[in-house]
Amino acid sequence: MTKQQLARMIDHTILKAEATEADVRKIVAEAIEQKFASVCVNGRWANLVSDVLHEAGLGDPQKAGDNWVKTCVVVGFPLGANRSTIKAIEASSAVKDGAQEIDMVIDLNALLAGDGEYARQDVFEVVRAARATWRHTVVKVILETAALTEEQIALGCKAAQEGGADFVKTSTGFHPKGGATAQTVAWLKKYSNGLKVKASGGIRDFAGAQTMVAAGADRLGCSASVAIVSGAAATGTGY
Repeated sequence: MTKQQLARMIDHTILKAEATEADVRKIVAEAIEQKFASVCVNGRWANLVSDVLHEAGLGDPQKAGDNWVKTCVVVGFPLGANRSTIKAIEASSAVKDGAQEIDMVIDLNALLAGDGEYARQDVFEVVRAARATWRHTVVKVILETAALTEEQIALGCKAAQEGGADFVKTSTGFHPKGGATAQTVAWLKKYSNGLKVKASGGIRDFAGAQTMVAAGADRLGCSASVAIVSGAAATGTGY
């Protein structure tokens, strides 16, 4: 895999609470230069990211073609503990503001308690709201795999698939138990029932990214994206 091919698999991410407008604009500029798959932000920045990408001619697939860079927004982040109705409103608002992809955090307690129906409904409400606003919205479901057993991961994958999502995703990158591992990515691939897999949290270099792809990841969530594709050493310990 070339670094250019890898770049097209990366959601270039900035989710820290203290991110400034200048920080977000820098991330968008990097995504435009590197042709990353998307820019992933908190909902506050959806409008800004979408506007800048459209101004650059990369925010619309009709104009950008294979160079399309999507606007991705997190929902229920990072705990996933909001009521599903609140997550649905959040998703709809994000799509209205220009998001083409939604990364929602599933109700972690439901998975820990074995309540697959609650988890499925949680996903369904977000998917329905997002696609009622724009029918092509891609929805990724964050399971927080570091906190789950293999059985609970399988339950989360089932809920995501039955709820109508497009991806299952490992991590928020904020959980104290850590982010993606090759094992959890492999479990997502095993139980995803056709859904795509996104690995996120702790991917800091090209070798680490390759490991996740080899384990089954179709998309990567990274804040060290530029360092990953350039081969430079990543700094910091962020997402």
